[in-house]
Amino acid sequence: MQDKLLLLKQATLFHELADAELMPIAQASHLQHYAAHTLLFTAGEPATHCYLLIHGLVRLYRLTPDGKEKVIELIRAGDTFAEAVVFLKKPYPVYAQALETIDVLAIPSQILLQEIQSKPALSLKLLANLSRRLHQFLNDIHALSLENAQQRVAGFLLAMPEQELATLSIPKATIASRLGLTPETFSRVLGKLKEQGVISETNGGLYVLDVQGLRQVLNGTH
Repeated sequence: MQDKLLLLKQATLFHELADAELMPIAQASHLQHYAAHTLLFTAGEPATHCYLLIHGLVRLYRLTPDGKEKVIELIRAGDTFAEAVVFLKKPYPVYAQALETIDVLAIPSQILLQEIQSKPALSLKLLANLSRRLHQFLNDIHALSLENAQQRVAGFLLAMPEQELATLSIPKATIASRLGLTPETFSRVLGKLKEQGVISETNGGLYVLDVQGLRQVLNGTH
């Protein structure tokens, strides 16, 4: 039980709550381990749980009418996901797939809803979390509408943690989908950035060599 409390307090959504306030969530939640490529849930499935990602990487995606996958969001360790559907009481609107071996804390939706109704601090944290994601989606719309391929890639690379770039566990096709690009276009942009000396690629990892140059690409001045 103490382990689950510690895990919950590491999440932005829960870290300001006291142990006593988190106890009902900790008691009802359970740790789950998934192998790479496993689906946690599918679009249209009843939203019985929301999740805290403890380790690994998860992608949320939808299918287009012609069966192509469009990545909506990449979930990293410490992030919660699928909590918005708790309010809607509707099925999951997306697919969630492990990109690598992951550990999650599965929280029953009904328990989270009960705790939100009785704890104003948790309600405010959840609203802040959803507002942050809405802001990110607005930025995504801006990028897809107004930025060219090089600018989208530059913005993505600048936003990624350096350690994550070095290991690059995210498949390039997934990154391309997240940016609204084809894998071929994404590869061409990376090649051009390498030619310009802005980035390098070694052993599957990407390294930013010229942060200012990458910012100039993002701003359209390079």
